[in-house]
Amino acid sequence: MSRTKVVPIPVLGRHHINAYLLLGRRPVIVDAGTPGSGRAILARVTGHGVDPADVALIVITHGHIDHFGSAAELHRLTGAPLAGHVADLGPYRSGRVREPYLPTGPMGRLMARNRKLHARAEPFEPAVLVDGETSLDDFGLAARIMPTPGHTAGSVSVLTDDGDLVAGDLVANSFMGLIPGRPADPPFHDDPRQNLASLREMLALNPTRLHVGHGSALDPDRVRRWAEREHDRLARLATAGRLTARGE
Repeated sequence: MSRTKVVPIPVLGRHHINAYLLLGRRPVIVDAGTPGSGRAILARVTGHGVDPADVALIVITHGHIDHFGSAAELHRLTGAPLAGHVADLGPYRSGRVREPYLPTGPMGRLMARNRKLHARAEPFEPAVLVDGETSLDDFGLAARIMPTPGHTAGSVSVLTDDGDLVAGDLVANSFMGLIPGRPADPPFHDDPRQNLASLREMLALNPTRLHVGHGSALDPDRVRRWAEREHDRLARLATAGRLTARGE
């Protein structure tokens, strides 16, 4: 079987917000950007020689506005079914993220004031409900949807048989992608410790690259080193009683 090609689709800036096009026997789109970006995403997809009618599936990695904002629009433009995890059905069905956002640092506290993050997207109902590891063979892709909770309860990643991990907001590049190649937390996590556990589970599968929602692709070894430092940082915060998570 030929290698699955992972193509970044810039939604904002060069890598500030990314969707992805996965090219296998049939094309699959991962994430749908912010509200109103569906046609721009589709233009990028068709620019890679893909007929919109051939798109087999649109996978939404989690229920934040910059990842599911144009899901309903992309569904209408392509006819492709949408896939999302059952734990994030609330945002998908309401078009609103769960609030408050829980910042991971100063950037998150600043971004939480941005009105666009509190906007309402067009709601949608996933036709493919994810509640565990899910093969994408039936959609023409040698890959699996992997639940990776922590950033949100229903966060997922897509792992190709070639080892590419399309990781959503499991990890990011520093400053929302402005410093390429340098792993960092995204601005928000519902549960930082659970997210780190999910990241370590994915790293244990020895991915070749991590393709993230914010920034360029990351080297797994560099992410492993960062994850060790992040584990120590979170342990210190927990000991000091300064670590919170949704539901605590």
